[in-house]
Amino acid sequence: MIVGAGVVGAACAYYAARSGLSVAVVDRGPVAGGTTGAGEGNLLVSDKEAGPELDLALLSTGLWRELAEALPPEDAIEYELKGGLVIAPDETALTALRGFTEGQRRAGVEAYEIPATGLHDLEPHLAPGLAGGVHYPQDAQVQPARAAAALLRAARRTGAVVRLGEEVTAVLTDSAGAVRGVRTPKGDLHAPAVVNATGTWAAGLAALAGTHLPVLPRRGFVLVTEPLPPGLIRHKVYAADYIADVASGAADLQSSAVVEGTPAGPVLIGSTRERVGFDRTLSTEALRRLASQATALFPVLADAHAIRTYCGFRPYLPDHLPAIGPDPRVPGLHHACGHEGAGIGLAPATAVLVTAALRGERPSLPLTAFRPDRFPQGDAA
Repeated sequence: MIVGAGVVGAACAYYAARSGLSVAVVDRGPVAGGTTGAGEGNLLVSDKEAGPELDLALLSTGLWRELAEALPPEDAIEYELKGGLVIAPDETALTALRGFTEGQRRAGVEAYEIPATGLHDLEPHLAPGLAGGVHYPQDAQVQPARAAAALLRAARRTGAVVRLGEEVTAVLTDSAGAVRGVRTPKGDLHAPAVVNATGTWAAGLAALAGTHLPVLPRRGFVLVTEPLPPGLIRHKVYAADYIADVASGAADLQSSAVVEGTPAGPVLIGSTRERVGFDRTLSTEALRRLASQATALFPVLADAHAIRTYCGFRPYLPDHLPAIGPDPRVPGLHHACGHEGAGIGLAPATAVLVTAALRGERPSLPLTAFRPDRFPQGDAA
């Protein structure tokens, strides 16, 4: 039983069903109705330092490529291996970026330093006077809602059952405390294992199972421009300070422009981060910062019209690593959540690891860093 029909839950359903397991997915809303539907679709290795999350991202990079080739044309996920370009505005930032990149290369990331004189060969409309950057050819993008829907359709073709519009109100357990399914307003659904893939709302499902997982929402806004000429922005481009924002646990508003084109023409401009609970109130300050930072990178955008904005909630855990795998405190409960802003990129690797755990097999990556019980009771920083 997988709770959550976002991209992580959909990937878990896909790989679990393909492995021969009997799978059901339940969600209180539609497919991709939560964080997935508000995502940009980033599949990044460029923003991750060497360590467990980068290992997970590298595994996912290959899996997304395989999925893009394996899924039928009617399930196109708009996969683009567009590459990333991280910009250093000055020599101090460039020196720090070089050190960060060296650790990534040792972990298997493709990264190529681009001198200031070469930046405009990759992105002709970049602002002048930048110190340099690093090109990451492995960075890619999908359309996240399409990806979640495609994975669920593929899982259904392999026998999975998908039940939408059903909220889980209880996690069923036996006399020994082991999971035995879930309860919804439409009845009890029995299963020997339950996967918590509820994203930003994962703490609530964990609590229903009688355990603790300190997932908190971290709000982010994205600006969308009018359709612009094809190729205006060729890569996923962001300033190096974005990496520090991703790693920060600060609760106040942080913003660093991530700028990218889309096949349909609009340019997406993210991203902001702030911990304000589930408050969806439009923040003009957040949007002002995004617009200012994006036009500082690409002056050509100053004349573009922003036609809409949207916000979503990243599922944030205190150490910035997801919770993946079995919860030793509740037999039969597994977690696949807490990926913050990287859930779309990390979904296939997460699903492969969860599927291995469900089958009692050895995972392809160690799960130690992702253990759901690594947080002390009451930890919600």
